Amino acid sequence: MGVCLATSVATAALVANAFTLAWTHSIERVRWEEVWRVEGEALVLQTVRVRGHGAGMEPPPGAVLQDGVWVWHPGTRHTLLRLTRSEHTADYDWCDEAGACHPLAALLPSDGGVTELRACTMPAAAVRGPSY
Repeated sequence: MGVCLATSVATAALVANAFTLAWTHSIERVRWEEVWRVEGEALVLQTVRVRGHGAGMEPPPGAVLQDGVWVWHPGTRHTLLRLTRSEHTADYDWCDEAGACHPLAALLPSDGGVTELRACTMPAAAVRGPSY
């Protein structure tokens, strides 16, 4: 399985069964992390971790505070993620299954608009992304 990423100017395909998207909230300046799993044609949001709250970041009922981090497990399925990327805020971090994190721009340059992510089937000769 894999994840296909696309902007209006570029595309990339990554071999991945799971990944974490992380970013710093533009107003509250706290880190937000989402752990995703690729399951068939869906991306499943397994776990959310937020190091604080406020400005639209309130943890839902059932969230647990663990060492200053709110944690919850939505389990929601998505066929498409739309990530808004702006030159006025820090880029998303892409963290692989081994925990290595890199700016999303290292995988796919931003066009200043929306980057779409979806589960996709990888060909046998798929590129595993850039070497860091």
